[in-house]
Amino acid sequence: MPERGNGPIRRLKFKLVIFAALCALPLGGAATLLITGVSRVPLLIYLVTSVLAFGLYEYDKQRAKTGQWRIPEKVLHVVELLGGWPGACVAQQLLRHKTRKVSFQIWFWLIVALHQAIWIDVLFLKMTLLDL
Repeated sequence: MPERGNGPIRRLKFKLVIFAALCALPLGGAATLLITGVSRVPLLIYLVTSVLAFGLYEYDKQRAKTGQWRIPEKVLHVVELLGGWPGACVAQQLLRHKTRKVSFQIWFWLIVALHQAIWIDVLFLKMTLLDL
């Protein structure tokens, strides 16, 4: 099994609370759509893309350690944008990968903010971005 970072995750309880808060809107929204029979697609998308994102981060971390060709950051961001940001967030912490590069983190957190804004729009404003 691949090595997982360099020791325990710092401020784990705090990070778990933040992660749970960030996942509340997407998970609650996707669950609402599932329960009301509207669609199960968002929940499946988040699950599949999160697993994919985690796998890509793990693969990229291993490649970085051995000095081999790396996954382009744009690819990681596209998977995050498609819904894989929760898996990417977990991977960043467990693998300690891509956590220090400021430009990468700015794009990552903009993607997370976009997902939050979309779910606020769908759940509370009862609009869709397509209505604009």
